[in-house]
Amino acid sequence: MKTLIIFFASCVFSVITFAQNADSANFYYNKGLKAQTDGLFAIAAKDFEKAVDFNPSFTQAYIANGETNLSMRAISRAQENFNKAFQLQPDNAEVIRHLTTLYFNNHQYQKAIEFAQKCKACDDAGRISGMSFYHLEDYGKAEKYLTGYLNNNSTDAEALYTLAQTYVELENEKAAINAMQKAVELTPGKSAWLYDLGMMYYSQNDFKKALTYFDLAAQNGYNKTNAFYENYGFAQLYSGDTENGIKTLNIVLERKPNNKELLNNMAHAMYDTQKYKEALDYFTKILDTDSTDATTLYMAGMTFQKLGQKEKGQKICDHAIEMDPSLAKYRQKNQMPMGL
Repeated sequence: MKTLIIFFASCVFSVITFAQNADSANFYYNKGLKAQTDGLFAIAAKDFEKAVDFNPSFTQAYIANGETNLSMRAISRAQENFNKAFQLQPDNAEVIRHLTTLYFNNHQYQKAIEFAQKCKACDDAGRISGMSFYHLEDYGKAEKYLTGYLNNNSTDAEALYTLAQTYVELENEKAAINAMQKAVELTPGKSAWLYDLGMMYYSQNDFKKALTYFDLAAQNGYNKTNAFYENYGFAQLYSGDTENGIKTLNIVLERKPNNKELLNNMAHAMYDTQKYKEALDYFTKILDTDSTDATTLYMAGMTFQKLGQKEKGQKICDHAIEMDPSLAKYRQKNQMPMGL
């Protein structure tokens, strides 16, 4: 009998304690909501923490605390609170939406994809999945999700930009330019995007359009690095503006004197555009710094032949082949080294 009385008393005490804890949890939860509404986020966060101390299964308090953490830019704490809420309510759409966005913004792309698939209420689930697959270098799936998302969200410039980069990786340059063109029309002041579009046209040998977008990029603040001047200068050369192309590339040569790779590229650009005298000047500059460069010597011989000095050019080519017998195959196939 005594044992039954003790057991009954224990049960009553547990019920009373639970009720008191629930009341305390609700008190601090409501107090936290008021502080949150008033913009007192640090106070609100402490109240929500007290609420879950009294009731560790208080899902709404975890959610409210997570949203408060976001307002304070306490991202890791927010993710921690939403994860606790998810453990308690794995089907809670609000929690799933928050975690989907947090995982994506924190570059946890595999988790972002996992939660985007769960997020039936997320209008941007396809966007997050597509962009996450892009960052994970799964370009086929990136294309699938991004195109699906863009069918209903055609003005999302960031998604269009990512789709353009996806097409670049899939070697579909035409589709890449089309998507990038739409992206820059929606955000015309983004210098990096303008430059990227210029490079896409450059890779398609549409040098005049490349120059147009290089100019727009520069006008919008794009940093004129050596790479910028090189691409700009070669676009000028290949579009027929030899004089200005040389001027532009000389900016880089002043910064990188006697840079063999640049001199070689300039020489070949001159050769390709039938500016043989200028090409010979650059091949000669390379040989002045390295007389053992058989490939450049061979190209100098080819250039002499293009200038009408066939015998002299052939002798130079013969000498280059003596230095490097592998060059003989280009003469036999009537080609130039490196397929140029």
